[in-house]
Parts: sequence; C-alpha cells; structure tokens
Amino acid sequence: MQIPSSVFVVTAKSVALLVVAGSVLMLSGQKTGSGPAIHLVNSSAAQATVEYVNPGLVFSVVSAKIASDGTISVDYKITDGAATGLPLDINGVVTPGAVSPKFLAAYIPAGQQQYSSYITDIATAVSGGATATQPTSDTGGTTTTVATGEYIYTFATKAPSGYNSTLTNRIGIYGSRNLTEWDMGTAYASTTFDFVPAGGTPTPRDVVRDPDCNSCHSLISFHGGSRVGTALCIMCHQPQNSDPTTGESLDMKVMIHKVHMGSALPSVKYGALPYQIYGHGGYSAFSSVVYPANPGDPRNCAGSCHNPKNGAAQTNAWLTSPSRAACGSCHDDLNFATGEISYTSGGDTTPTHLPQIDDTQCAGCHIPQGELPFDASIIGAHVVDDEAPGVPGLNFTLTKVTGGTPGTAPTVTFTVTNNAGAGIPMSYFTANSGSLSLTMAGPTTDYGYTVFGAATTPGYVTESVTSAAQCATTGTCTYTFTHTVPANAKGTYTIGIEGRLSITLLPGTTQAVTTTYGGTNQIINFSVDGTPVKPRRTVVAMANCQGCHTYLEVHGNLRNNVTYCVLCHNPSNTDASTRPSAVVPADAALPNQGVNFALLIHSIHTGNKLGVAGSDYVVVGFGGSINDFGAAFAPVPAAIPNTGVLYPAMLNGTVGDTANCTMCHTGGSQDVLPVGLNNVTDPSALINPVPATTSACTACHFDVPTMAHAVLNTSAQFGESCTVCHAAGAAYDATTVHIGQ
Repeated sequence: MQIPSSVFVVTAKSVALLVVAGSVLMLSGQKTGSGPAIHLVNSSAAQATVEYVNPGLVFSVVSAKIASDGTISVDYKITDGAATGLPLDINGVVTPGAVSPKFLAAYIPAGQQQYSSYITDIATAVSGGATATQPTSDTGGTTTTVATGEYIYTFATKAPSGYNSTLTNRIGIYGSRNLTEWDMGTAYASTTFDFVPAGGTPTPRDVVRDPDCNSCHSLISFHGGSRVGTALCIMCHQPQNSDPTTGESLDMKVMIHKVHMGSALPSVKYGALPYQIYGHGGYSAFSSVVYPANPGDPRNCAGSCHNPKNGAAQTNAWLTSPSRAACGSCHDDLNFATGEISYTSGGDTTPTHLPQIDDTQCAGCHIPQGELPFDASIIGAHVVDDEAPGVPGLNFTLTKVTGGTPGTAPTVTFTVTNNAGAGIPMSYFTANSGSLSLTMAGPTTDYGYTVFGAATTPGYVTESVTSAAQCATTGTCTYTFTHTVPANAKGTYTIGIEGRLSITLLPGTTQAVTTTYGGTNQIINFSVDGTPVKPRRTVVAMANCQGCHTYLEVHGNLRNNVTYCVLCHNPSNTDASTRPSAVVPADAALPNQGVNFALLIHSIHTGNKLGVAGSDYVVVGFGGSINDFGAAFAPVPAAIPNTGVLYPAMLNGTVGDTANCTMCHTGGSQDVLPVGLNNVTDPSALINPVPATTSACTACHFDVPTMAHAVLNTSAQFGESCTVCHAAGAAYDATTVHIGQ
C-alpha cells in the first residue's frame, strides 16, 4: 500500500449507545416498515449519566384523522426505546433532551400506486432560476399535550376541499433528540402510519422492505440520519419531486435505480454527463458507484432489492408494472419519444425501440418472464449470464482424504456433478474450456510460509486434476497429489476444490452468449499427524459477504468461498508473480503488494478513504490486470471524478461507515486479534514484514502515527502487545472503538 507520510487519521474511544427508532401499531391504521432500527451514538459519558439520560428515541402513532374540513391531526407518543418505554417530554424539561419532531402527510391518488404529498414547496435552482415542486414537512402546526410523552399535532396544511376520504393516507414523523449537553450527540428516529380517513383497511405502497436495504447499508437512513427506512422515504421521493438545479427526477424508483447503477449508467459510461443531485446545500455525486451484487453487475434485481421473499405486498411490482420512468432510469440512453439510442461510444443513434408516448404498452412486450434467457421479458432481460436457465451447473463434494502423512502425498476422494445430479467426466472439462483443480495448504493454525517441495506458490500448492483424476460415471473421483505434505508437518491441513466450465447459451441465434460458470468452492480438513482435526479460525461469515455481493465470485468464477480464499490469500503471498507483467509499466516497477486476506479485504473496503487521503491499494492480477481499489476504482471517463470503493454501510445518513465491523465479522471475531500468528509479507507497507495484527489494523488505520503506535507496542522478543488494550473486554476493544465512528 503506497502511503504518503502526510496522511494522519485521528481515532477516538467511544462508547456505543443504542438508540432505537421504529414504529408501533396502536388503535386503527397500520404501521409500515420492517421493525425497529438502531442508531449508534458516540459518547464518552459515564454509565451513571447514561442511566439518567436514557438516550433512546422512538416515535409511535396512536391514531390519525382528517376532519371534514380537511384538518389533519395525529396523536403520537415519544419514548426512549427501552423495554420499559419511558415517556419523553418533548420540551426536555421532565426528561433530558428536547425532542424536535417533523411531520409529513400524503395519500395515494385513485388509480395510482405512489404517494402524493399534501404539503409542497417550490425549490429554486442554484443558478438560472429554474424551479421545481418538492414535498416537504409541515410548518406552523400546533401541538397539544395529552400527557408527558403523548401529544397531538394538528397540521397547518389542510387536505384540499373535496378530498377523497376513502383513499389510503400516510402520516410520517421523523425527528431528533438533542443529547449534546450530556456528550451523547443527537438521537434520531422516524415512523409512518397508514390509515383511511373514512375507515377501513389501508393499502399502502409496499415494494421494497428495509431488511433488503440494510443487508448492504446496515441501517438505511438519510439527511443526517433523521429519515430512517423506505416507508418514510417514499412519502417525499415520488413523482412530485425533482431537482431544479440538475433537472433530475427525485422519484424513488428513478433515483434509486440511477444511484445504484452509477458508473454503469450509459450516460456516465460514454461521458455524456455525470449523475448528481443538488440538495441540502451541495451536490451528491453517484457516477462512481459500482454495484456490489455479483460484483459490478446491476442486473440481479431479485437477488438484492426486489427480493421476492421479503413479504412486501407489491414485491413483484417491478415485474408487473414496467414504466418508462422506472426502466429509463437505468437505460437512460433510450429516447422513448423517438425510439433512438443516444450516449453510445460511436455516436450511433439507430432506432432500437418503438417510440412510446405513454406506459400503456410496456407490459405487452415486457412480460414478467418469457421462454428464453436474454429475451424482452423483464426477468429475461436481467438474467446474469452464468445464472441463466440452461446453465447445467457445477457442484463439488470433498468426501475424504487418505494418506497425507508427513512426507507423503494425500489422495482425495470427491464428486463432480451437474444440477441434475449426473456425474461430469473429466473429458467434459477439456472439451468445454474448463478447469478443475485442488489446492492444499496448512497448517490451519495459520496458513502461509509452508513449502510444498518445488512449488513456487507461496504457502500453498494447486494442482489440475483433469488429466489424472480417476472417475466413475457417477462423478465420484479420486486424485493423488504429486506434491507431498512437508516432512516436518504437524496438525491439520486443508484441501480445497475449484473449477469452471464454458457454455454457449442460445447457440446459432443473434442472442447467443458464451459464458463461464463455476462451482462453489468446498474445503476438507485432515490431520497429518493423528492429532484431532482442528479447522481454521472463523473470522467472517460467507452469508455476510452475500448480503452485499449476492453471489461473490472472483478470478473468473473460480473463487467464491472465504474458507477457500484464505488458502491462497495467506500472510506469505503477494502479487509478485503477476506484477512484472502489469499492463501499466509504471505499476510493474512498484513494490509488490501483499494480499493476505485481512489486508486485502480491509484495504478494498477502505478504498474511498485511501483515495481521499492520497493513498491507494493496487493489486496486479492475472494477465497483468491493474486492480485499483482507491482513487481509480470505478470505470468512468477521466472527466468524471473517481472516488474509490465506497463502503455502503451507513451511519447518520451517510455511507462509508468502515468502522461497522459486524457487517463482515461474525461471532465477535473483530475482538479476537491475530496476535502471534504469521507475519505478513507486504513490500508496499511502511514496514515489511508486518506483524499480523498490525497489518490487519493498519489496512484501515493507514496513517503513519498508527503504524508508529503499533511498532512501539511490538517487542522483538515477545511480539505484539495489542491484546492489552484492544482484546475483547479491554478498555479499547475493537467493538468499543469502532461502533459509531
């Protein structure tokens, strides 16, 4: 990692305080969203102060109504969010911390699917004088106290004369509780409440649920953290809303698609214009966003946001209600009025689509699912190549290891089958540009630095099995390694499997696609000396990776399981074997980059902060490819600013919360420091080799003072002393110092 000496990042101890924000169903109407959301607040306050303040915040609605003259009112409660539900004084007199709620009101017009706000304002562009209507919160209403913690807010804005009382209405409440006097920052919360003024069951818009957003964002919140959850967002981010400065729609279905497409938007890819929004005093730019699902592939709609199992009443709306606004938000090179394509690299505007003057015919051609992948159906058009129908599948099972004692070669029994359960012969791999290999590493106490005879790969050995494996028609095979277990080996070693095949889908047609597909890596542990088998420590959960990445696979479909990745991404490995062939000659001359898994993953996810600090993390990969995770990460034209990998976890309404360790780590592993494990080879680091804990921590805390701190607390005789202060339960353990940063 190339680090300028001027970089300096300050970190401070913090105490994590849970502030719960959610909604509670009471009396008539119904709550929306998916349950409580948790805010984390920095504080160094004493525990006694915490117990006095009770720093949580929850809004809940008792009831809401619209009178015959259009007067809107809501009866709501404010509590601290604890199990006892302590009522909070809105003025902060009876209980600590004044609460500042804001109120929204909207309805779904007859025959429509999205909300329309009763309360709007006119926004003016920062230059040029353009204006736009924008939904907003109510001002000038009156508050009546029912009791401490329960209030009635009467809106200053009224529903229009003759409003339809049989429609679904929604009240939104969001706000904050000022706890700065007690060194506890600001607590945020929000809630929504659906009702029908004339009585009856509301039918709110319900397409995307918060858990799907939170699997990547941790806590979906915006505008400083006060607006939590999609149920509140869609009250304002609907067709009424637009940005007068950029002309961009702020309708949720348009804005969110464009934000997530980011660098993949045709308008961005071909340099026509960046995607940005002006609001709250500045521009928010999204052109360098790289969608993390199936890394970089925004077509996996159902695997991420539009989860068919999320329980939302309208979860299939994206399949049944296609529209120019929704589809054109991603396909922003299509002119629906003319049918022409713009923003192409060669300037080709050949019509590829019939003109569409409205949305009435969209569903006629774009049905939910057709007969073939890559057709005009919605699912067909969004198929990820290696997940398409017709891909036969590749599945591995490692059954047993025999032999493999010190100085001998292990024999592995494994099965290779397709999704139908039929065995796949080795000849099929040869005929279809495939590969199938086994990798051996050990010991599991910590991989790396083990020498497997003449193998040049650091700490592991990989052997192709396609020519020597002995297989039955059922797909059960045996293979004996040519490399042996080292003569001095002890403990538990690991063998893993990887493979892929090539296939042409829809051959002989104009839609023919050739793709590769891989099997999910499996590992098997075996004892080399008769001692009990002891697996490698568990640090991250693959399910956590998939929360963002949906299906994480790298190196051309070959590697897709963290238990396998660490065999090669071990402390002794660098990009030394590929750097000399770097396609950028200047990179070939730079020091080799360490790729130990903790260093690699921390550095990748901190890419944006590296770029901002003038640093970088660049790995030269296979074929000399330049994998820059810092300032040059997104594939955008040079004229568009690049920001590096932007970690999607959110804190107080902003992405980039790299201190949210539990997004990846499992079982509190962030507090189990790798003290005493193998040093990490990293010629690009400030010191080389780097002690294991120092390497892991300075991949995120990449400044010179932190490295100095680590070096000063490392003894040549006794090693790292990190656990004294940073182990689980210590004064500055990882959980304590990271949460709420």
